Amino acid sequence: MQGTPPEPRQLLLHLFQQGLEAVNGRSRVHAALQGRTFPSAVYVAAIGKAAAAMTAGAIEALGDLLVAGLVITRHGYLEGALGPDSRIIAMESGHPLPDEQSLAAGEALRRFIVDAPSDAYFLFLISGGASSLVEIPVPGVSLAELRSLTRWLLASGLPIDEVNRVRAAFSQIKGGRLLQSLAGRPADQLLISDVPGDIPAHIGSGPLLPPAIRPMPELPARFAGLPQTALPQAQTGNLHTQIVATNGMAMDAVSKAAADAGCNVHRHGVLPATDARLCGEKIADFLQHAPAGVHTWGGETTVRLPAHPGRGGRNQALSLSAALGLQGTTGIYLLAAGTDGTDGNTCDAGALVDGGSVARGKDAGLDAAECLLRADAGAFLEASGDLVYTGPTGTNVMDLVIAVKQS
Repeated sequence: MQGTPPEPRQLLLHLFQQGLEAVNGRSRVHAALQGRTFPSAVYVAAIGKAAAAMTAGAIEALGDLLVAGLVITRHGYLEGALGPDSRIIAMESGHPLPDEQSLAAGEALRRFIVDAPSDAYFLFLISGGASSLVEIPVPGVSLAELRSLTRWLLASGLPIDEVNRVRAAFSQIKGGRLLQSLAGRPADQLLISDVPGDIPAHIGSGPLLPPAIRPMPELPARFAGLPQTALPQAQTGNLHTQIVATNGMAMDAVSKAAADAGCNVHRHGVLPATDARLCGEKIADFLQHAPAGVHTWGGETTVRLPAHPGRGGRNQALSLSAALGLQGTTGIYLLAAGTDGTDGNTCDAGALVDGGSVARGKDAGLDAAECLLRADAGAFLEASGDLVYTGPTGTNVMDLVIAVKQS
């Protein structure tokens, strides 16, 4: 590489940005639709954190073929993503907990489909976050009960496929049930995958695709009396499914950008543990004995939350755990961040730590181990100056962990 190598923190932020750009919803949807032929009446329904960006790509590709669109995304994720267009109805709703707007969005989505003409062709654009953003609970399940169930699921540490299996049991539109509203009309769905294995039925709780039949996870007794509904029979009708962005694509872009910067690249694939804190410990230990260069992992960890968690999410917990393992070392830097631009209950994507992070937080009067136990990693990482903020990214392909080890 010509010239002076970039400072490690700058390099990590650059690599993360390159990964985000490779899976941006706007560009990926536009590329997927280029050269495709459609009927003269295309109805677009976009749901998820990347809904606005995906819709922007569809508008560019479809032009006048787009008759009407419904965009449902997280509060604060519409600003700047879509220009004025009289064909588009845009709604914002709750995440990670469903709210009144989530229920209104669920009814609006079903009505959008049912009211479309018999010759309508539907294009669904689905990304992570859809599970809480749009919902019609089964009769007898209140919003308060739905929020309580969701809060328990988020703190349970269950893998996403089991979380979504529970969500589908209490929903009238998840788990493939929305497909019935199409009444046989043809549809495409373009998906941005935020789930391990990139299984379409697991993305956004699969509104158009029922998951494989499997036992329900055991729920606390307080949810035992809630009415449930069985999953529909597996059928796709006239539905075509395509995944347009994945974590692997983001990792490919990170690896290429690191190689272009003259770095030795070590791609490790999946994370070494599902628990965020244990994962951070394992990565920190590995890096101290690893070869120099850029090391990458992709996927998603989980965090079991106490009754009253503090500030932060899985990436901040992973980062702070790694920082504890790296304290006092030099030449090792680690970034862990969510590709959607958020982490847990914060607006920060994650954190970028090094061997001095724990000391910097301690100088501010905080204890790293105690913050981890309280699920308050974000408070510590703010004090240490290590939080990473991106704002809405227009994508959502789980998390990226990128480390630089200098020679």
